[in-house]
Amino acid sequence: MQNLLARLWLQQRRSSALGLGIAAVFLLCCGSVGWAATAADNKPKPNPLEITTPDPLLPQPQVDRPLSPQELSQLKQALDELNAQAAAQLKAGNAPAAFEIWYRELRLRRVLGTVEEVEALGRVGAIAWENNQKVDLQIITKRLQVIQDRAFGRTPEPKGKTPRQQTDQNGGKTEEIVLSSPVSSVDVKLLQALGQAYQQIRLPVPALEDYQLLLADARQRQDKATEEAMLKIIAQLHMNWFDYPKAAATYEELLNFATQQGDTVNQVVYLQQLTYIYDKAKQPENSLKVKQRLVESYLANNELTQIPALKIAIATDYESLKQPDEASKNYQEAYNLAWSLQQFASASEALKKLGDLYRTYKQPEYALQVYQTLLQVERQSYDYYNLMKTYDQIGQIYLERGDLAPAKAAFEQGLELARSLKYQETYFANQLARVTQQGSQ
Repeated sequence: MQNLLARLWLQQRRSSALGLGIAAVFLLCCGSVGWAATAADNKPKPNPLEITTPDPLLPQPQVDRPLSPQELSQLKQALDELNAQAAAQLKAGNAPAAFEIWYRELRLRRVLGTVEEVEALGRVGAIAWENNQKVDLQIITKRLQVIQDRAFGRTPEPKGKTPRQQTDQNGGKTEEIVLSSPVSSVDVKLLQALGQAYQQIRLPVPALEDYQLLLADARQRQDKATEEAMLKIIAQLHMNWFDYPKAAATYEELLNFATQQGDTVNQVVYLQQLTYIYDKAKQPENSLKVKQRLVESYLANNELTQIPALKIAIATDYESLKQPDEASKNYQEAYNLAWSLQQFASASEALKKLGDLYRTYKQPEYALQVYQTLLQVERQSYDYYNLMKTYDQIGQIYLERGDLAPAKAAFEQGLELARSLKYQETYFANQLARVTQQGSQ
């Protein structure tokens, strides 16, 4: 089984070699100077994780047997103390001394097993990343790659691999790996530890490789809980690195998974995530589909308070798609529901955007009707700033039409509010001057 897993891992590693190569080059460029040579003799310094000098914390003389439970307990306690000493040195501003202690701890962690070593490498690697210790991060990354290579080997592509191609919402391809038999529990724990460690040192490509193998194993064993957990991790990794197309494809999988399981709670969670992703990716067509499903979910669960803001977002998507009639319809629905729920902020936003929509499409009469209703909402909510802005919009429409008396009245109302707010008084005074000037022509 381990050979099969090794071959699958190798194939994934080849497919993402470019990503790993870029990361490796970055680390080497940033951190090679200090590690390459000493100032005194220009000889390479030994890798601190490859030092083989016997450590006094291990039994002396060395014994060719596993440590006893008592010896293991004592060693773990000593390693925890080393970690605390290193943290204290770092806090005191002595990073070289801190990492020298941590390297000793990491060498000794190997005695406790590969998984414990990988977990410790991830912990110390995260500290190196957070403190911009580029050379140390390079050393820890190299050790993780050595562990992964040794654990899963470098062998030819397996004959038994059966790839299935899956098209995502953006036309791209995502490969699903199918294992011929489950992964051993030891391999699962190591893959989990490696994936977490790579996340901690901000290397998403190898982390994704490990989680994809864990996902394939979960599907092989029909372990639905683990399958969902791996998909969540993969989706979040894509999100963290702003790979929105792959994040969307993974959350679509999660949504289908939740739908099949009848999990209405997570359906809403995944729909919300997809809404965010498609908005970020500027894909209003996909965003609309997801938001409409989300409205249906809120209606089914009687969560009406969530709908007005969502309806406004749907209307905005229709505006982006140059469908003003649908945009107008959804703004009106958002206003009516928000008003009935006394959500005055959402009601105001829906009316403002509706009025602006009518102005954009040269329908001033409808815009004036909407803005007059908006004045009532803003008075009801004591929103004097936006009340002032709405009077300005009304005044501008009347001024454009040459209706000077109502334009003057609107700007006077705006000026009165501006004086009370001590904001934009000069602006409204200038608008009134424009009305006077236009009337004298």
